Amino acid sequence: MVLGKVKSLTISFDCLNDSNVPVYSSGDTVSGRVNLEVTGEIRVKSLKIHARGHAKVRWTESRNAGSNTAYTQNYTEEVEYFNHKDILIGHERDDDNSEEGLHTIQSGRHEYAFSFELPQTPLATSFEGRHGSVRYWVKAELHRPWFLPVKLKKEFTVFEHIDINTPSLLSPQAGTKEKTLCCWFCTSGPISLSAKIERKGYTPGESIQIFAEIENCSSRVVVPKAAIYQTQAFYAKGKMKEVKQLVANLRGESLSSGKTETWNGKQLKIPPVSPSILDCSIIRVEYSLMVYVDIPGAMDLFLNLPLVIGTIPLHPFGSRTSSVSSQCSMNMNWLGLTLPERPEAPPAYAEVVTEEQRQSSLAPIGACDDFERALPGPLFAYIQEFRFLPPPLYSEIDPNPDQSTDDRPSCPSR
Repeated sequence: MVLGKVKSLTISFDCLNDSNVPVYSSGDTVSGRVNLEVTGEIRVKSLKIHARGHAKVRWTESRNAGSNTAYTQNYTEEVEYFNHKDILIGHERDDDNSEEGLHTIQSGRHEYAFSFELPQTPLATSFEGRHGSVRYWVKAELHRPWFLPVKLKKEFTVFEHIDINTPSLLSPQAGTKEKTLCCWFCTSGPISLSAKIERKGYTPGESIQIFAEIENCSSRVVVPKAAIYQTQAFYAKGKMKEVKQLVANLRGESLSSGKTETWNGKQLKIPPVSPSILDCSIIRVEYSLMVYVDIPGAMDLFLNLPLVIGTIPLHPFGSRTSSVSSQCSMNMNWLGLTLPERPEAPPAYAEVVTEEQRQSSLAPIGACDDFERALPGPLFAYIQEFRFLPPPLYSEIDPNPDQSTDDRPSCPSR
């Protein structure tokens, strides 16, 4: 008898989106299929899947223990989010090569469905960093007697959604700083920087509108700039390792002595970057907008405005609010609040009810004899007359303010 061979072992996911990319969130059900193709007949002890999600941190540091002694210190930490195992064919034990309990698989292609639910608790977003990662994967293992196991691992992506429409992420971020340059006994005038952005939360692909005012009263030529930075922080054994990366930047015009530059919504686009990771105990990914003044021969003057990169974009009502606030002029009093817009007057009565409709509603009421007899004549006539009168003209000031109870007309009695 000629034993068959395993031609291929693959894993496919039942995607929840139109892009056919396996992306999930906490509480979602991950489902898919293990595809097995064999040539000839094979005998199998088991076909298993193992799904796991975890965050892992690792880095090394060199230490000196004396004049001629050095050693390497390892820092590692791991957080497990879930660990799921399931048997698609066969039994649990794979350590023996007995012929008992084997399953025969015929030549051809075979599919074996799997399904498991992600935990309801918050999960960290998938991430690959300098000293750590957050990974989610499914591994399939095919065990046969007298053969090495055939294994395959396939990763899927998890997004822990961040909705930027929350009040804390819609609040403006602003700051002001000033710096005076000194050279021995000479002191020049100050360099001042004020900057504001309309909210804290953004999504990749959006542009941040920067409102800033830079005043150069020093004797040097300075350059205003802005940049988005990503900060990766890794924690293990009470230590922290931090990596800061430039994401995007822009440059303003050179500013000579006595000049002032104003940015009225200068745009800096956010490239495709990983969302912020704020709920993982060993990995944090944070963002900030740095608006700064490049001063030659001295420390830069800078403002750091925190950012949160989310996954759920701004709703239409939120974007309207942002566009209104972005149109405010940028000056040294930009922290003041603006009054709401004047409300729009309602349409005229003639625009809503045509004369033809009004005349048709004033048809003879003789057909409603029962209703007429049920109400006193004067009251019924008053209701009919009031019903078809046009509404009063719109006015922001009430022409008929509240009067005392004694002045009000008394209700007609039955």
